Amino acid sequence: MTPIFRASIIAVALVAGGAALASPKNPMVGGAAMYPTKNIVENAVNSKDHTTLVAAVKAAGLVETLSGPGPFTVFAPTNAAFAKLPAGTVETLIKPESKGTLTNILTYHVVPGKISAAMIAANAKAHNGVATYATVQGGTLSFMKSGHGWAIKDAKGGMAKITIADVNQSNGVIHVIDTVLMP
Repeated sequence: MTPIFRASIIAVALVAGGAALASPKNPMVGGAAMYPTKNIVENAVNSKDHTTLVAAVKAAGLVETLSGPGPFTVFAPTNAAFAKLPAGTVETLIKPESKGTLTNILTYHVVPGKISAAMIAANAKAHNGVATYATVQGGTLSFMKSGHGWAIKDAKGGMAKITIADVNQSNGVIHVIDTVLMP
């Protein structure tokens, strides 16, 4: 092997390795990589932090909708967020007779369109520090800066924090939150 050929192989290896290091990594949510080529449901089912949300989406019959073209922005409460609800709440909500209430709560976590954290920031800046968005359920969510991130105020005055922002999906974006929002 000539020195020039050897140097070419090394250069190609370094460039290829550098490209791999420079490529954006899929965000991890609940111990699983979230892929922008998969839809909201396809990614959510792999997150160990969202098993309660996935069960609720199935119980409400929203799998097909959230697998559809969208785009949707989903504020996805973690299992720990659901655990903050009063004892027995989740068990009651996933019963067939509670489907309407469950659907109302879940669709309150969905905003039509793909709204990034940067868009929330720009909206807040243009509106005295508070961004508001209408939900699919028909209510409104208010967003304001909180430390280095964003807080969400629901219709009942409850507050949630976005813990992981901008998890892009093929049919929208997910923002992971630490509290269930109530319409």
